Amino acid sequence: MSEERVRYSDEELEEFRAVINQKLELAKRDYDKIMRSIRHEDGNDVADTSPTYKGLEDGSAASSLEEQMQLAQRQAKFIQGLQAALVRIENKTYGICRETGKLISKGRLMAVPHATLSIEAKKNR
Repeated sequence: MSEERVRYSDEELEEFRAVINQKLELAKRDYDKIMRSIRHEDGNDVADTSPTYKGLEDGSAASSLEEQMQLAQRQAKFIQGLQAALVRIENKTYGICRETGKLISKGRLMAVPHATLSIEAKKNR
């Protein structure tokens, strides 16, 4: 009779840490790029064009800014999720479903490293 595992091994946690750190680096880079665009630090705005063109751009600029702000918020939430996953690795609770208490599949964690729910728990919601 095999015993069900209650947590991932230290070696597996280090493997997850590497994946999370890589995704975290990319996520922070993307967030910085979005924020530079919002602050018009990328040089792709209409500030140096004729006022006539600027007037035409106002509506789409407001819409674009709103979309960029939503992207930035989503990216910040993703970064927080990845950072929280690193804390769970430190606490050796990473990969444990917060509803069922069972291990989340390794495949799911590789795809969604900040996951806190197993597929089973997610379906039951």
